[in-house]
Amino acid sequence: MKKSLILFALFIPGVFCIAQDRITGRNFATRSEVIAQNGMACTSQPLATQAALDILKAGGNAIDAAIAADAMLGLTEPTGSGMGGDLFAIVWDAKTQKLYGLNASGRSPYDLTLKYFKDKGLTKIPSTGPLPISVPGCVDGWFELNKKFGKLKMEQILAPAIRYAREGFPLTEVIAYYWQSNSRSLQRFPGFKEIYMPNGKAPAKGEVFKNPYLANTLELIAQKGRDVFYKGEIAEKIVKYVREQGGFFSMRDFQEHTSEWVEPVSVNYRGYDIWELPPNGQGIATLQILNIMENFDVAKMDFGSPEYVHLFLEAKKLAFEDRAKFYTDPAFYKVPVTQLISKEYAKKRAALINPNRAASNFPPGEPEAGNTIYLTTADKEGNMVSLIQSNYRGMGSGMTPGMLGFVLQDRGEMFSLQEGHANVYAPHKRPFHTIIPAFITKDGQPWISFGVMGGDMQPQGHVQIVCNLIDFGMNLQEAGDAPRIYHTGSSEPTDEKMEDGGTVSLETGFPYETIRELMKKGHKIGYANGPYGGYQAIRWDPVNKVYYGASESRKDGQAAGY
Repeated sequence: MKKSLILFALFIPGVFCIAQDRITGRNFATRSEVIAQNGMACTSQPLATQAALDILKAGGNAIDAAIAADAMLGLTEPTGSGMGGDLFAIVWDAKTQKLYGLNASGRSPYDLTLKYFKDKGLTKIPSTGPLPISVPGCVDGWFELNKKFGKLKMEQILAPAIRYAREGFPLTEVIAYYWQSNSRSLQRFPGFKEIYMPNGKAPAKGEVFKNPYLANTLELIAQKGRDVFYKGEIAEKIVKYVREQGGFFSMRDFQEHTSEWVEPVSVNYRGYDIWELPPNGQGIATLQILNIMENFDVAKMDFGSPEYVHLFLEAKKLAFEDRAKFYTDPAFYKVPVTQLISKEYAKKRAALINPNRAASNFPPGEPEAGNTIYLTTADKEGNMVSLIQSNYRGMGSGMTPGMLGFVLQDRGEMFSLQEGHANVYAPHKRPFHTIIPAFITKDGQPWISFGVMGGDMQPQGHVQIVCNLIDFGMNLQEAGDAPRIYHTGSSEPTDEKMEDGGTVSLETGFPYETIRELMKKGHKIGYANGPYGGYQAIRWDPVNKVYYGASESRKDGQAAGY
């Protein structure tokens, strides 16, 4: 009888998830927060976290540590990052007591035109091969961060990644899973198997992987600087390889590449300022959703309640209609950011929500004119870095040039091919971007640096983290471990339109009563395997003068401090 009851409980949909029988905290928390005084690093791979701490202990600051961790992740987690991708960062500078934003995303090739896609009869840019590639912005982003805020030289910062690339490292479980999955579809591209499939197969969990080609490339960059990547032999190898594969890169694309320092934008949510970067990224979708939700008493709804989940889903749908219509490279289209994130606009949009029924579609608003990695670091001076970096779609385009040790991103897939669309493809244009770092301040002082990786899950995840922290009073670790909501099927900047309300996936841990009530409201409930993101966060406690760190359980990561 007892055995039957246990089996019955295991198979009830939505039985509330219990991580462990912990004596403190929420029952879904996987561990306590990490607390330290002098520095903190939270990344999705423990060796990257340790590299960041080593840099801090060697006299580097949070910015140096973030660069070192990102270089390490390009080696140890190529399923989400690498020198072939782009980078965005928000930096809290303790000296000036100010936030700075860096957009280190690359642009499309000069020699590839919209006419080419039309002549080929394409209605969507392919996700792999030479056509979706844009100029990698990561390396320039490293040097911009180091030049403006860093303390150490790049030779010292990149040394851990170079050493591990030569000597090897053992693969962790989640990364090994995605590595094998990516390899099945990308091994057809020249260079990929030679780098990422030694002995003809993807490495397995626990297997020691070496990438001497990446070590050579990193050494060259450390010795000769960013120009060797954008004006020298690395750029030449990339251009030659891509041209041989039928692509359109030229040396001009690399020589004219620049990152951009931008002003982060924010909204105040119940007394806390939530900061994101402006487009071409999707960060302001977070701010739009929060503005809409602020019109409702979320705290009284309770975490996991059908009222809360329904409100979140409808607010997400509304914001994503604007995301599909307006978000793009502001150098080509004047994105009405101020209007989109205004409280007045949010109030009008919130009025469209029916508390009893899921909408099958929403119109975009009419504002008045006028697989990714995330990491965060902090140091004893009070500097904090929120950094996100990605290839897009796991290991990117599959294009693996010139035995350089990395794969090129496929961000160009995110352009529209519809003439007249704000995000329509154009030469030397930055595509719509999904990767977004985030930051929260309170009364003008730093509170939390955080991010959630994972495509269109990112703004959805950011909102849920903010609500978990502010509305539901969770601690830093609980906020990341809490079960998540993921909605798909919204209208997209790549021309897809929502007509059926999309699909809701609820992570294990939501009660069946919530699922049942959502179905009554007209939501289509589905199941999804692993799209719920990956969270890292650091919180500053100004009273005790300590940092709190958190790394969620969905990834292989680690939060550590000293």
